[in-house]
Amino acid sequence: MSRPGISITARRAGTFCLLLIVALLVQATLVQVLRAGEYNDSPANRRATVERYARPRGNILVSGDRITGSRATGRMLKYQRTYTNGPLYAAVTGYSSQIYGNTLLEGVEDGVLSGTDPRLAGFAPWSALTRMPQPGGDVVTTIDAAAQQAALKAMNGKRGAVAAVEPATGRVLVLVSTPSYDPGSFAGSSDADRTAWGRLQADPLQPMLNRALRQTYPPGSTFKVVTAAAALTAGADPDAPTDTPEPLRLPNSSRELTNEAPGCLDATLRFALIRSCNTVYAKVGVEAGLDRMVRQAQAFGFNDPHLTIPVGVAGSVFDTRMDLAQLALSSIGQYDTRATPLQMAMVAAGVANGGKIMRPRLVDRLTRSDGTAVALLSEKTYRQAVDARVAAELRSMMEGVVAEGTGTNAQIPDAVVGGKTGTAQNGLENRGTPYAWFIGYAGKDGAAPAVALAVVIEDSDARRADISGGGLAAPVARAVMESVLKGR
Repeated sequence: MSRPGISITARRAGTFCLLLIVALLVQATLVQVLRAGEYNDSPANRRATVERYARPRGNILVSGDRITGSRATGRMLKYQRTYTNGPLYAAVTGYSSQIYGNTLLEGVEDGVLSGTDPRLAGFAPWSALTRMPQPGGDVVTTIDAAAQQAALKAMNGKRGAVAAVEPATGRVLVLVSTPSYDPGSFAGSSDADRTAWGRLQADPLQPMLNRALRQTYPPGSTFKVVTAAAALTAGADPDAPTDTPEPLRLPNSSRELTNEAPGCLDATLRFALIRSCNTVYAKVGVEAGLDRMVRQAQAFGFNDPHLTIPVGVAGSVFDTRMDLAQLALSSIGQYDTRATPLQMAMVAAGVANGGKIMRPRLVDRLTRSDGTAVALLSEKTYRQAVDARVAAELRSMMEGVVAEGTGTNAQIPDAVVGGKTGTAQNGLENRGTPYAWFIGYAGKDGAAPAVALAVVIEDSDARRADISGGGLAAPVARAVMESVLKGR
């Protein structure tokens, strides 16, 4: 015979236990489903970080050799990034730090390098079932190791950058930014890593600034190649007098523009490029008009804020709203005109490649750890900057610059070299140290150009009066071009 009191107590206990189970299920659902993202992203959750550094990272390769590695730490974060000759390649690799994250190729290709990219799975269903982590894959770059080393050596401690590309394919051969830094100095999570990072952040020379890709400069007279392209496209004769006075009064202004070189009065476009006459190209830019100049600049890649190689590149700028005096200055690479070294290398590459600019790319292929490819990157057209006729005329004019003009320091025996020098004014009322520029291309005699490049030097030990693109930047360009041609 049942006792009602015990039965009621049991039912109540059972109901209470059921409520507890429901509450636990609700809480588990809340934690594991609804709030999973919040907990995963919480700074207090170290699981994802521990898992990320539980195995070696894949590598970045240059000319077939690994320029990165991983070493065991003996700590909770088991592996940290190492770099072979880190300062030489910092503008290419960026950094991978246990504290400060990833940048440049280390950031853009992090999925492949860390092993989380689904393309690395050999048999996707089996990988999903076993949930075994994939070893990190590799990133094979387009960089030419010898040319990269030649560029850094030729810069010889000067502050600036070098960017070089292969005109026919867009493969980036050189990216150097000086001064540089060692990304391995803060790859870990120790006090020493934090100290190294703080020292780099406080350095007034900004060694972590990627000047080749992320810094824009007034391009100075190197921009005259773009202005010449606009004039030639409009039908101008490069060997006809331009009816240019000297000095040239800027439109609607009392300011007069002068030249450093003699012989610029009524000079032709060809002579004015060879001797770098400001007055001629300022006048030509005004006569071409704002719309035509904007179209031509954009055909070479200016005003494109979305260029990636796949690393993001700072947008180069040619203003779309200016008065005539401002247009005159912009047409000789001053006023608000600004360009990255890579952008100016693309200008030279477009001229060298018959007017067609290939999309610049820093990566040849992505592979699994065993070397099998998961992605092959091929050349793609970026812009048709000018037609073949105009490109041929520009090449002839640029080759004159190197043969007998301001760019003679870029001459290479048994090679065809074209170029343009530039000395860009800088700072408030142009009181800063001028920037020395050289853009150009080179190929073995009778062969298509193998390399196009841009060199900019921000500062050096030279006296202000001795700073020029031909004197400072052209020798650096020659060293890089020689290295590329030697390897072909």
